[in-house]
Amino acid sequence: MSSGASGSARTRYAILGCGSVGHAVAEDLTGRGKDVLILDRDESRVEALRDQDLNARVQDIADPDVVEALDDRDIVLILASDVEANKAAVSAVRDTGGDHYVVVRASDPVSEDELRERGADVVINPSTVIADSALQSLETGELEYMARQLAEIIEGGDGRMAILTHDNPEPDSIASATALQAIAGAFGVEADILYTGDVGHQENRAFVNLLGIDLVARSEAPDLSEYGTVAAVDLAKSAEDGFDFDVDIDIYLDHLEAEVPFDARFVDVRTNVSSTSTILTKYLQEFDQSPTEAVATALLYGIRAETLDFKRDTTPADLTAAAYLHPFANHDTLEQVESPSMSPETLDVLAEAIQNREVQGSHLFSTAGFIRDREALAQAAQHLLNLEGITTTAVLGIADDTIYLAARSKDIRLNIGNVLDEAFSEMGDAAGHSTQGSLEIPLGIFTGIESSGDNRDTLLNLTEEAVRRKLFDALGVEGGGESGNGS
Repeated sequence: MSSGASGSARTRYAILGCGSVGHAVAEDLTGRGKDVLILDRDESRVEALRDQDLNARVQDIADPDVVEALDDRDIVLILASDVEANKAAVSAVRDTGGDHYVVVRASDPVSEDELRERGADVVINPSTVIADSALQSLETGELEYMARQLAEIIEGGDGRMAILTHDNPEPDSIASATALQAIAGAFGVEADILYTGDVGHQENRAFVNLLGIDLVARSEAPDLSEYGTVAAVDLAKSAEDGFDFDVDIDIYLDHLEAEVPFDARFVDVRTNVSSTSTILTKYLQEFDQSPTEAVATALLYGIRAETLDFKRDTTPADLTAAAYLHPFANHDTLEQVESPSMSPETLDVLAEAIQNREVQGSHLFSTAGFIRDREALAQAAQHLLNLEGITTTAVLGIADDTIYLAARSKDIRLNIGNVLDEAFSEMGDAAGHSTQGSLEIPLGIFTGIESSGDNRDTLLNLTEEAVRRKLFDALGVEGGGESGNGS
C-alpha cells in the first residue's frame, strides 16, 4: 500500500475469494461507490462477475504472488470458504511486510486464533455472526412481545394507575415512573406517581422541581385498592426484606434482582442494563412514542445518575438509550439539576464533616454534630467520597433525639447498605444498597443520656465514638479504635 496515502484519499478494497459472502460484500461496497477489486481462482465465476460490471481477476489467493495484485489496495477482505487458502493469503500479506488492514473469514474458534496469530486485524466467524444475529432478533422479538403485554395491562385497567417508586426515591426511580406515566397517558390512562419517605437530596429536589414532576406522598394518596392498575418501578434497592403491599401489583420494572422475588402479572427485570431508565427508554422506542422534553431530560439524568455519568457499570444499552434521549433533552436544565446551589446549612455540615474526618485505610468517618437538615449528611458523604484514596464515607449527625448516618461507597467489593444493616439493624433502621446507605438510631440506645445544653458535647463524643467503632468493625478495618484526620 502506498505510504503517501492521505486521510482524504479514496479507500480502495480488495476481496479475495468471491463465493456467496464475498459476492454480497462486493455488491454492497460497489453500490456505495467504493473502488473494489475481486480476486478468485474460478475463471467462470470471474467471468460472471465481470458480466455484472464488477472489477474481477483470476487469481489463486493461496499463491504468495497474490500480494502483487494488492499493492494499491488499502483494505483486504479475505472471504473464501476454504480456510486454508485464507490462512495462506494472510501469511502472504504479512510476510511481505504489507500494512493493509486485513479482515478474514474463519471457520471455527481454532482457525480464528490461527488467523489472528498470522496477523489478521479482524477475524469473522460466520457461526458467531449468525448466532449474534439470531440473539439480536430474539431480543427484538422479546421486547415486542413484552411491549404488547404491557400495553394490554395498561389499557385493561379500570381507572387510574398508581406507580410506586422506592422509598426516598432517587433520579432513576423517579425518571422511570415519569416515563411509565407518559406511556400510560399515551394509552389514555391517567397515573399518579406515589412515594414514601422524602425527596431529600438537593439535586433530587431540583430534579423534581425543575422538570415539574408531580409526586404524591403515599400518606396523601387514595388507598392502592382504589386504583385500577398498580405498577412498581426500581424497587429492588429498598426491598431486601421482601415486598409488603395491600394489593396485588400488576406491573414491575427494574434493573436489579430483588433478594425476594417480586410477584406481579407483568415482570421485566433486566440485569444486563444499569438503570431502570434505560428499560423505560426502550419501551418508549418500542411504542414509537417520542418523549417530551421533560421525560427525555428525566430519563437521561436517571441513566447518568445511576452510572455515575457513565463511569460505573455502564452497558452498551445504557449508552444507546442515552444517545437516543440526547436530542430530546433540555441540557440547560440538566446542568441546573447537576449543579444546584448549596444551602447555608449544607455548607455548614460539609465544613464540619471535612474538619472532623477520621480515616482508616480507604474508609472515612466524620461527624457534623447537631444538625437541622439531615439530608445535608448525604451530600457531605458524597462530597467526601471525592477525596483521594477514599472509597467509603460515613457522616454522622444528631437531630431530634435521633442519630442519623449517611454513607456512600464506590468500592465494588462492598455493599454499604448491607454493612449498615448487619452492624446496626438491632438498634435502629438501616437501609440502602451497594453504593449508599442510611441509618437512624434513637439517641438513648448508645448513651442513656438525654440531650440538653449542659451535656451536648459529652453526648456527641460518646455517640460518635460508639458508632465509629461499630462501623469500622463491620467494615473489617484493622485498628478501628484508632483515628486520624487524613491531613
